[in-house]
Amino acid sequence: MNLPRLLSTLVERSSRHAVAVVLGGLLLAVLAGWLAASRLGVTTDTTTLFSSSLPWRQLDIAMARDFPQFQDLLVAVVDAASPEVAEQTAADLTKALAADPAHFTQVRQPDASPYLEKVGLMFLDTKALGGVLDKTIDAQPFLGQLSADPSARGLFAAMALMAMGVEQGQADLAPFAPALQAFHAALAGALAGHPAPLSWQRLLGGGLADQAGPYRIVLARPVLDYGALEPGGAASAALRAAAAKLEFVQSGLAHVRLTGSVALADEEFATVAEGAAAATAVSIVLVLLWLVLAVRSWRLIVPIAATLALGLALTSAFAALAVGKLNLISVAFAILFVGIAVDFSIQFCVRYREMRLAHGGAEMALRATAMTVGPQVLVAAIAAAAGFLAFVPTDFSGVAELGLIAGMGMLIAFACTLGFLPAALTLARPRGEVGEIGYAWAGALERRVVRARAPVLAGFATLALLGLLLLPHLRFDSDPLHTKDASTEAMRTLHDLMGSPLTSPYTADILAPSREAADALAARLRKLKLVDQVVTLSSFVPEDQKAKLPLIADAASILGATLAPRSPAAPVKPDDIRLAARTALAQIDEAAPKLAKDDPLMLIGGDLRALSKAPDDILMATNEALTRFLPRQLDRLRRALDAAPVTVADIPPELARDWVLPDGQVRVQAVAVAAAQDSQGLHDFVAEVRGVAPDAGGSAVSIVGSADTIVGAFRTAAIGAILAITLLLGLALHRVADVALTMAALLLSALMTVVVTVALHLPLNFANIIALPLLLGVGVSFNIYFVMNWRAGHRRFLGTATARAILFSALTTATAFGSLAASRHPGTASMGLLLLISLGCTLAVTLIFLPALLAGEEGEK
Repeated sequence: MNLPRLLSTLVERSSRHAVAVVLGGLLLAVLAGWLAASRLGVTTDTTTLFSSSLPWRQLDIAMARDFPQFQDLLVAVVDAASPEVAEQTAADLTKALAADPAHFTQVRQPDASPYLEKVGLMFLDTKALGGVLDKTIDAQPFLGQLSADPSARGLFAAMALMAMGVEQGQADLAPFAPALQAFHAALAGALAGHPAPLSWQRLLGGGLADQAGPYRIVLARPVLDYGALEPGGAASAALRAAAAKLEFVQSGLAHVRLTGSVALADEEFATVAEGAAAATAVSIVLVLLWLVLAVRSWRLIVPIAATLALGLALTSAFAALAVGKLNLISVAFAILFVGIAVDFSIQFCVRYREMRLAHGGAEMALRATAMTVGPQVLVAAIAAAAGFLAFVPTDFSGVAELGLIAGMGMLIAFACTLGFLPAALTLARPRGEVGEIGYAWAGALERRVVRARAPVLAGFATLALLGLLLLPHLRFDSDPLHTKDASTEAMRTLHDLMGSPLTSPYTADILAPSREAADALAARLRKLKLVDQVVTLSSFVPEDQKAKLPLIADAASILGATLAPRSPAAPVKPDDIRLAARTALAQIDEAAPKLAKDDPLMLIGGDLRALSKAPDDILMATNEALTRFLPRQLDRLRRALDAAPVTVADIPPELARDWVLPDGQVRVQAVAVAAAQDSQGLHDFVAEVRGVAPDAGGSAVSIVGSADTIVGAFRTAAIGAILAITLLLGLALHRVADVALTMAALLLSALMTVVVTVALHLPLNFANIIALPLLLGVGVSFNIYFVMNWRAGHRRFLGTATARAILFSALTTATAFGSLAASRHPGTASMGLLLLISLGCTLAVTLIFLPALLAGEEGEK
């Protein structure tokens, strides 16, 4: 029995036992749905997207095992008006999160180390250190007064001393201008009812606060729930709640923002889900509209919908049995299934309408439909399945799983179309047709295309040539950050952090066998032009200590007695502050003739005049604003001046653990320069680093490795799919010329897609590259229908039922995927746009190029 007759028999038996088939199908759909609902899960763990056997994944896994403290982090970034406010907020947040073990397993502040505070001055170069120490020594009288009485009372006494020096011509206030401006700003703010703590780090810290960067970081390892859409959602909510209760956050002086791998992933999932329900609803309404226009009867629409539902349920059940948990890519199988499977049902139903018009009776029409369109749908289904299944052997596990599920889904869709749909049509009893199914205007269009065959083919040939020329310019954006919504908090915060080498995510990490080997490797890496900086364990030991320690010792001998701790001064009271303000004001008034009107000290005089008349609460608030962080900074200065030689052995264990393993291996981290942080730049950076350290891993290596894996997987799968489809077409069509026609149309669609993509500056990325297997599936299906009809003797295409079915199949598929283009998520939007582009190119080739090309084969069969 030949294939058309076999398919005809299958359809005939389905129709004859329609009630049993439909009831059996509904029961099967319920059982499959129950199986899928109970056993099919979704994992948002992105590490499952690639095979763990890949070399770069092995490095990732090893680094995660050796340094687990850097994995799955919520990063709280604190920025504030002053370094002290940021530090206090970060410390308070750390304490609050550490007290919440239900949401956090580990919390720490990597930039809050007493060791770094003590040796901080020695990280300045020798010239800068000498300048800082000279300025500190020049401020000795001022420091002495503050050390003796670290309150507003002592500060105003110091200002009186300055004014006296000016009045006697013994003091130059120019070096103190920034400090005096800061005092004026703090006084003015307190008097206006907006007291803000004065930053003594900026006044006395020698620039170390700015060297540490504008942010303070809290690293939290959250408890994750991979069964939820946002695995870190509960922990993020807990962190935000804790931050909202902090003193300086409530006053508006500090802000806490979230980023890190967990926050980035959660926000990406939320962005993808946002608006999905509305977009899906609109998509369903439009798909139903296209179905109404395609088949013009609910008696055909309901069977189509039922067939799709059964096929989707069975495919979901297969997914539950085959993979158990969907990843972030394979979760798209349902969209791909509906987008392609609906074509099979539309083809069958539209051609069924045509056969009703030709044969009258429903039973005869079903058999004729099965014999004509059945083999075409079978070839299209197998070809689409081959396109998807070609990804199964690749190392891109995310798409490999999608290929397995969608590939089997195509075969399931064919079985439902030929096994269930005829029974559903029999029960629905659609009315007979009274007019031609095809569009008359389409027939007229085809005649114009045929008459203009030469220029039409020349135009498409030009597009094909242009596509070949532009193919090298088709860009793949390997940075996964570019597929995320840049407007989310986590992405905005990450972009802020990228501006500093201290917090750049584009790094390469290497494990050296010893500290000596790490130092030697770091020296070689620092010579590379694409490396911004290199950090290793020895980076936390200041250089040139022999030159710096004597400078610090000299300063300590001069300032030691001045800064020495003393008995606490009497607690300050409002009257003390008022008296000190009046005393300082009187001294400033005496110095006024020698001061410019806009001199900061004169401005302070105005502040003191107002303060001397202020109520007690304003006075105490002013005292708090001026001196809250003064004692802490004086202590820091004392510790910094109490310097001693330090070695690697002095680095505290909690800091060293980020860089050295128990077996003595030492981590070396190279940071890419800003110019090397695009796709090509990262490839060059990784190649340069690996030229020195072949075993380098880290985030930059992972980005490049994943990009190479994806491109390699799609290259391998594309070659495999094209070979498989070509072989299948050879078996189905039996003539090399027919196979060449079909494949030429498919390749032309791909080259036209390249032209449009390059023209629109739309790069391929991790998200939209998934459109390529769909292009293979849909493209080969549409072309097969025309070529097989041409082989059967049909010489006109656009005015036929087949063309009508292809048009509405394309419209339904475009609607299903087009809604993705409106997504806020850049990756999803780019995927929707590329799907629309590829579908439009496929439709143009099928409806214009193929009729023109086949018109030249009139004498052949």
